[in-house]
Amino acid sequence: MTTSENVEDPRRAEARRLRIDPGLSRSQLMQRFGVGNGTLSEWLSGINPPEWTRRPNAKDDLKERAIELRLEGATVPAIALEVGVSKSTAYQWTKHLPLDQTPEQAAERERRRVARMDEVRWEPHRKERDAARAATGERLEAWVGDLTDRELILTGAVAYWCEGAKEKPWGKTSKGLQYINSDPGLILLFLRYVELLGVERGKLTYRLSIHETADIPAATRWWADVVGVPVEDFRRATLKKHNPSTVRLNVGDSYRGCLMVYVPKSSRLYWEVEAVMGGIVAGASRRRLG
Repeated sequence: MTTSENVEDPRRAEARRLRIDPGLSRSQLMQRFGVGNGTLSEWLSGINPPEWTRRPNAKDDLKERAIELRLEGATVPAIALEVGVSKSTAYQWTKHLPLDQTPEQAAERERRRVARMDEVRWEPHRKERDAARAATGERLEAWVGDLTDRELILTGAVAYWCEGAKEKPWGKTSKGLQYINSDPGLILLFLRYVELLGVERGKLTYRLSIHETADIPAATRWWADVVGVPVEDFRRATLKKHNPSTVRLNVGDSYRGCLMVYVPKSSRLYWEVEAVMGGIVAGASRRRLG
């Protein structure tokens, strides 16, 4: 039966009226007029079902959750597992919501998927590694124990020789001890070292060396707390110029630059550091030869 015949069929108007008032169901109308589902659908086009035929769907909440997960970027298998339905049901509920609108979105979703897989795969290994590292730390920290003044002078001299300012072969003029580092532990080691050399902490001066885009006041306060001096004791910071072409990883709140510590009138102390380092190198050589 064609569409034009349906329109001309007087039963069409009667079916539409009965659908509205008294609100017969589709099965009642099909039985009453002896037509199939397709013909009745054409007759009732544009008419909403009666309210009494709208039965609550026990899966409505699950469907809403499935749609939420899809909008968050979940795949059909993941949705099915989460809400407890078959993959085909999850697909029917969410097929109107494609995961990726652009190739870039598809690449980003794949990156996240691979990252999640790596996390699951390597998490047990990471836990085992972290536990082994913690055990190693505890064992060796206990082995080091308390250092004597001699040991502190030896380690302090090595720390300075690695990171402190040194004379150049072409200019044998010592400017004294100038130490710079970003590690607060090494800074505190150097401070303890110069104390053993007879220098009072109150005579030291401090300067921050930091990137110009950093939070300089916050970094200054942080370092002042580390060394235990007022912020006002710090000299004006030395700023590093910003280079847009450089990809910097030392950014954010954890970046606090380096602290430079100056020991005034310490030319002769530099000689002592130099001599101690010479003794350490010579002693290590004798130990190896012996």
